[in-house]
Amino acid sequence: MNATSSEPVSLRLLDREFHIACAPEERPGLVAAAQFLDGKMRELKSNAKVPGFDRLAVLAAVSIAHDLLTLRKEHDSQEQVLTDGLASLRRKLDGLLDAPVK
Repeated sequence: MNATSSEPVSLRLLDREFHIACAPEERPGLVAAAQFLDGKMRELKSNAKVPGFDRLAVLAAVSIAHDLLTLRKEHDSQEQVLTDGLASLRRKLDGLLDAPVK
């Protein structure tokens, strides 16, 4: 991110306001990420006994990181299945193309 092209963005997490500089094209993604994090923190807050802001932020970060890693693992597994399937189809096609014509 180029410092000369950044602009401040106001984000709210549990009714606290944070100002972060970002490039204009990153703004929508950053705002969406903050809204997602705010929702996760509010969800955790409703299930906890008087948790502090910092603790909620850490719990939300760990929860989101866990979800991300789980999705990555699933994606990698599905990608491997697809790769294996395509390799099998390629071998079959090669076998058909190499077979003598009758």
